Amino acid sequence: MFQVRLHGRGGQGAVTAAELLSVAAFLEGRHAQAFPSFGSERTGAPVMAFCRIDDRPIRVREPVTQPEALVIQDATLLHQVNVFEGLRPGGAVLINSPRPVAELGLGDLANRALTVPATALALRHFGRPVPNIVLLGGLAALTGCVAIDSLAAAVRERFPGELGAANAAAAREAYDHVRTQRAQREEHAHAQTD
Repeated sequence: MFQVRLHGRGGQGAVTAAELLSVAAFLEGRHAQAFPSFGSERTGAPVMAFCRIDDRPIRVREPVTQPEALVIQDATLLHQVNVFEGLRPGGAVLINSPRPVAELGLGDLANRALTVPATALALRHFGRPVPNIVLLGGLAALTGCVAIDSLAAAVRERFPGELGAANAAAAREAYDHVRTQRAQREEHAHAQTD
């Protein structure tokens, strides 16, 4: 079972992101569930959302405490909330930031994390600073949890017309961005071992 925890702030679309990720998995014929966890329900307050994907029915219903992947929609949460709590060994981290991972002060976790300038991509593609769907494109590239085509279909289903097309295009750009970063990281690691 693939489990992801999304950390964001109220208004950034973490709950919608978890739902869209589950729809993308459904479109692939898999089982999925998505649900939120709210502290104080106000814009800007830290929120979490969860998604599980499996090839078999999912019976567990509690929050994801040991995720295979984390999506951090707001880099200011890195040093305000223990977003890395329970991350499984070898788990992946995707952070919304225009800065490279090395500049974020993550220590040992830096080699498991990648960044994508999701807010900037969202602004460019559809004029709103909402990074959620953009980050899902990056997550698909980072983990392979769903195919980018399934994600784009889920987005267009939820947001028909121009908004859906623009969100899908932003997700695809994030997908390509993360694939490029992964390839560069692998080349660097390979060069270090030679």
